[in-house]
Amino acid sequence: MTESPSAVPAVQRVDERQRYEILVDGRRAGLTAYRDRGEQRVFFHTEIDDAFAGRGLASELVGRALADVRASGKRIVPVCPYVAKYLKKHGEFADITDPVTPDVLQWLDGERR
Repeated sequence: MTESPSAVPAVQRVDERQRYEILVDGRRAGLTAYRDRGEQRVFFHTEIDDAFAGRGLASELVGRALADVRASGKRIVPVCPYVAKYLKKHGEFADITDPVTPDVLQWLDGERR
C-alpha cells in the first residue's frame, strides 16, 4: 500500500534513543541521530526510508530538529553531511552552529562505541 503524499508528517524527539524521528501516518519514515556534548547537540547521521524518498522529508525532519535545538538552548554541531548541507542553505541557524573539530570527532567516536 502506498502512503498518501498528503499525509502531514510529525517530528518527535526520542531522547532515550538520541534521535529525532519523522512519522508519516504514524509510521517512522526516517531519523536524524545525535549525541549531546554539554551544550552542543552533535548530529552524526540522517536517513529516510526508501519507501518515503523524494518527498522532502529529510529537509523537514532536520529543519524541525534544529528548531528544537534552538528552543532547548543548545548549539548545533553538523557532523552529518546532510545536516551540514541543510545549514549552508538555511543561515537562520548560523548563530547557534559550532564547527566540526577534531576534538568533537574524537569524542563522538568514543560515544558511539
